[in-house]
Amino acid sequence: VKSEGPKLVPFFKATCVYFVLWLPTSSPSWFSALIKCLPIFCLWVFLLAHGINFLVSHRSASRILAGLIFSAVGDAFLIWQEQGYFIHGLLMFAITHILYSSAFGMKPLDLKAGLLMGLVSSSCYAFLYSYLSGPLTYLVAVYIALIGFMGWRAVAGVQLCNDLWTWTKLSACIGAMLFMVSDLTIALNEFCFPVPYSRFIIMATYYAAQMLIALSAVESRDEEDFRKRS
Repeated sequence: VKSEGPKLVPFFKATCVYFVLWLPTSSPSWFSALIKCLPIFCLWVFLLAHGINFLVSHRSASRILAGLIFSAVGDAFLIWQEQGYFIHGLLMFAITHILYSSAFGMKPLDLKAGLLMGLVSSSCYAFLYSYLSGPLTYLVAVYIALIGFMGWRAVAGVQLCNDLWTWTKLSACIGAMLFMVSDLTIALNEFCFPVPYSRFIIMATYYAAQMLIALSAVESRDEEDFRKRS
């Protein structure tokens, strides 16, 4: 907390600015896009504050940074989703989930967690299916598969039962779950029915998810510092 907390202060301030200004989504502008993306920009800075050498030498951290970059682009597209840029935003976040999955890795495999996430993802798509039409029928299916896969890799890394978990792996797991809640709320509100307080739920869980996933990138930094002290 002492080492990472101060680096996250700009993120918390930027998040407060977003919720205080609460710019109307009915009048999209570059200013509203900037305010929405500002917390994600701060997470870029958070990772860059650990040093370029750290990012270059640790692929998981650099992939999470790349995911945050695509997330910011996706956020900007979704500002103009009513003008036809929803699918563009969907594509950017699909790439984000691929990068995050790659950062979390494939070890340990944990097939039980994979089956559970597959069941959850399938259930969500089965519920949404009747509300979808055209290309969205296939695009949403692919997107749900990708975010479900990302969730699986984050959950698999925790290993609570084996007492091998670390706070950064737990951070990635909780972040992935919150990301899924945020995206599911978007899908329900966009395709099915109006969700009460949808924007607040979507953005609060989204910002929290991105912060926790960014925090998970310092795992290898902690291990590196431990080896130096030893």
